[in-house]
Amino acid sequence: MHLSSTATRWLGLIAIALGVALIVVDTTIVNVIVPSIVRDLGVTSAQAQWIQESYAIVFAALLLVVGRVADILGARRVFLTGVVLFGATSLLAGLAPTGALLVVARFLQGAGAALILPTSLSLLNALFTGKARGQAFAVWGSTIGAATALGPLLGGWLSEHASWRWAFGINIPLVVVICLGAVAFLPRSPRTPGRVDVAGAALSIVGLGLLAFGLIEGRTYGWVVSIAPLRALGVSWTRGPSPVLVALVLAAAALAAFVVRQVALARATPAGQPTTALMDVRLFSIGSFRSGNVATLIIGLGEFGIVAVLPLWLQFALGYSPVQAGLALVPIAVGSFVASGASFGLATSMSALGLVRLGLALEAVGLVGLGMVARPDASWWAVAAALFVYGIGVGFATAQVTNVVLAEVPEPSAGQGSGVQSVFRQLGSALGIAVLTTTFFSIFTSRLGSDLTAAGLPADQAHRLTSVVVGSAGAAIDGLAAAPQTAAVADAARAAMAHGVALGSWLAAGFLLAGLLATLLIAPVTTTEAALSR
Repeated sequence: MHLSSTATRWLGLIAIALGVALIVVDTTIVNVIVPSIVRDLGVTSAQAQWIQESYAIVFAALLLVVGRVADILGARRVFLTGVVLFGATSLLAGLAPTGALLVVARFLQGAGAALILPTSLSLLNALFTGKARGQAFAVWGSTIGAATALGPLLGGWLSEHASWRWAFGINIPLVVVICLGAVAFLPRSPRTPGRVDVAGAALSIVGLGLLAFGLIEGRTYGWVVSIAPLRALGVSWTRGPSPVLVALVLAAAALAAFVVRQVALARATPAGQPTTALMDVRLFSIGSFRSGNVATLIIGLGEFGIVAVLPLWLQFALGYSPVQAGLALVPIAVGSFVASGASFGLATSMSALGLVRLGLALEAVGLVGLGMVARPDASWWAVAAALFVYGIGVGFATAQVTNVVLAEVPEPSAGQGSGVQSVFRQLGSALGIAVLTTTFFSIFTSRLGSDLTAAGLPADQAHRLTSVVVGSAGAAIDGLAAAPQTAAVADAARAAMAHGVALGSWLAAGFLLAGLLATLLIAPVTTTEAALSR
């Protein structure tokens, strides 16, 4: 059967969207299944930590390198390689007999994910133009919002009714579908002559990897002084300066050296000629690219940080099961798809930048509403309504900010542009999660300690109970509620968690409003060739 070129493009978009869904779900699904993995494999606490975090660290570390490789080898080829690698490592993770092998599989999964995300942007940007490009980005962005929300639901259901291994096993048939769709409906991507700047690649991998580690693990190991032992590769870091502080300092040094090298390579390249730099800094002379990435970073601070703490509040304070907690996040996915459908009609009357601003405003409204309904006895409907509005905003903003950032990037640099934009997105999200989780737990600790002291408990006993509750991330509340003598402590803990969610939601809304203001810096479209020749 012969398909029109339009139909072929949209079928190709389905393959791209499924690839993105694959890697986003695996970012959130593991947080829910870790308890089952601990029971089944008997992993250590250090291994459990690395099972959760190694994926995100490797993912962030490789994004810039992948962007450059995609320009040289072709985006479709790199995308397919990433999908196949993701499938193979998902199989390895699902069959892993030990925690150590599962950690290795998660590291490799992160590498596969890094091959998929920036190339998905390059492919989408090349496939569509004009109004159709905005519609395609709407589908892409809604997929991210929906997958973020559906991951916990899927993980909760599998942990309760099947096995944690299926959280990885379900990736295999999806990988087959994606590969078939990509081969059948995505055209071969053009290649840009060049080579990879090896020194720049090493600096970017080290710098971004250490930065991601520091942002993700700051609350666990301490921002300045070690508060918990770090154990990896048979080495234990137990005292002195925090490994997070050391990682952040080294990351800053490596990234500074990387930027200096990229600027020098760009200056050594004649105007109008392709650069050998891993990141073409001349792209930042394009107003929409430069200001759009600044906005992306700020938006990332507020967009998904609160989602990291909501499952804790829903399960341990409101008493939801893992599946019920996942269902409570589904309105985000529904809202994202509503925004996707609305974008098709609005694309004729609103610019991509206008949709970004609308989305950010709706996200902020949803989070303010969430903060207002966050109480120890909050109803499911109230939470769902706030998250639905938030999800509509995510569907608009997440998709179209990428459209804005890449709109003027020339095709030979599409991979680099997509890699840079992906880095700004991931680092903004990592920083947002670090800030929001640290804020949540700080408020949780402070409020619970002060409430217990005000209730007449001795300071040492209040401190001990607070440490038990907060150290368990709220999981100890059920046990305290079951004993009559500590039921009041459980009530205070529920109230403190709700207070933390409320203030965290308002803080995230503030970040999104700052992102909305940052979009005012995005200049009107200029001529790309002129920008690159400056």
